[in-house]
Amino acid sequence: MIDRKDLGSWMEGAPSTPDYVKGSSLGLPADGPGSVAPFWRRPLSLLIDWGLSMAISAVVFDADALANLLLFVSVNVLFLSLFGGTPGQFVMRIRVHPVRGRTPMVLRALTRTGAMLLLLPACVWTRDAQPLHDLAAGTAVVRI
Repeated sequence: MIDRKDLGSWMEGAPSTPDYVKGSSLGLPADGPGSVAPFWRRPLSLLIDWGLSMAISAVVFDADALANLLLFVSVNVLFLSLFGGTPGQFVMRIRVHPVRGRTPMVLRALTRTGAMLLLLPACVWTRDAQPLHDLAAGTAVVRI
């Protein structure tokens, strides 16, 4: 007969390996430059990028909501394609690094930004601390 202790409990959390290093399956180092960026840096960089887009929109487009969105998408795609990181990511000392395939960065940036705007992919993460929009684009956010 199966006992409760054989099945485990949701109170114990998700199954995990105690010695697993985030990013190791992506070929990233355990710590230092090139390692997976800490979670808290990602939302702060996002807030900086949204704030920048909203400030430019307020000055140039009279704070139009569509202009905010288009500026955010433009900044993301342009800066990710050219520099590997958005202004907010550079402030937070992180960048977007390709980890899979040979797709040009422009397509990765479009895929990543489009999926990020759907919100749900940004909320579901892998055990390598990689949200679904990064998984779809074949990228990871790493420390500089």
